[in-house]
Amino acid sequence: MSEVVHRFTTLVPRWQPYVVPVDLATATQEQREAMQVTPSNKGISTYVLTLAHDPESLAVRSPLFNLIMYGKDGLSPGERELGATAASVVNHCVYCAAVHASRFISHTKREDVINTIFTDGLDAELDEHLQSIFDFSAHLSTTPPQATQADAQALADVGLSELESLDLVLSSAIFGWANRLMHTLGEPIKD
Repeated sequence: MSEVVHRFTTLVPRWQPYVVPVDLATATQEQREAMQVTPSNKGISTYVLTLAHDPESLAVRSPLFNLIMYGKDGLSPGERELGATAASVVNHCVYCAAVHASRFISHTKREDVINTIFTDGLDAELDEHLQSIFDFSAHLSTTPPQATQADAQALADVGLSELESLDLVLSSAIFGWANRLMHTLGEPIKD
């Protein structure tokens, strides 16, 4: 029996779409290209198969996502993942929070940070550097955004460059969008 997951955890739940995902075996050439499918590629998620119903958008989304989250310059991978986690907490996207919190831990070995966030939510108290990143991302992710010049200044005060701050804006923003998309297309469940 499946159960919808409502609590934040680092255990990544299964995401169950409300619509039937594209069947890889019968996908159109345009869908396969948007998914960047090669005959040997078997790691296509249910989420991507669901997004493949709109191959034109998916063909733009995936490269953009990869450039934002895996860029070589600017913000560190762990800091990008913290921004994505903060956005996911604000949007209560349990699936994305689990994925990006786990990646943050993998990059930083700072499980304590995620435990604090998952226990205290937006009231989490972190060290100054991580707090400025978490707060900025959380404030940027509200609707309407509540990020202020003071939030941006806090990033500069802890040493983030303009490029690093821009990376944080982008990683938070793409997850503000992705979280809302995941909510409308499906739900996180545990089996």
